[in-house]
Amino acid sequence: MAEHIAEIIWRRDTESFAYEAYGRSHDWRFDNGLVVRAAAAPEFRGDPANVDPEEAFVASIASCHMLTFLAICSRKRIVIDAYEDRAVGAMSKNAAGKLFVSRIDLRPRISFAGSPPSRDSLSALHRQSHAECFIANSVMTEIIVHQDE
Repeated sequence: MAEHIAEIIWRRDTESFAYEAYGRSHDWRFDNGLVVRAAAAPEFRGDPANVDPEEAFVASIASCHMLTFLAICSRKRIVIDAYEDRAVGAMSKNAAGKLFVSRIDLRPRISFAGSPPSRDSLSALHRQSHAECFIANSVMTEIIVHQDE
């Protein structure tokens, strides 16, 4: 099976390592040379200019759903011209009282080259995409696809 590697690099840049003082910014390095500046979410003392793990998690779910949707449509000869989504993740506490990303709402807006599929066919395509998405199959987060919003 495929292996996916990310290097996470953090260095202390403050004199103090007190909770209120140390920096949360760090780098994500990927095998293609891409470096992404990351940090904790702003509510956890992170730099809002950097991507945070929660945002990246939401983006990875939305991206995987889109890529799976495009692959399924391509195989079915349904031509897509554009696909945009504004995914939103919500955090809540689990039964043990721990915070987790409990829900992600996907709101894809899709432009088709020809006549769009019927609402029922589009729903079936999204259900299949969700069922085949590697990332969605890896998490317990509830993922909801909203059509036509």
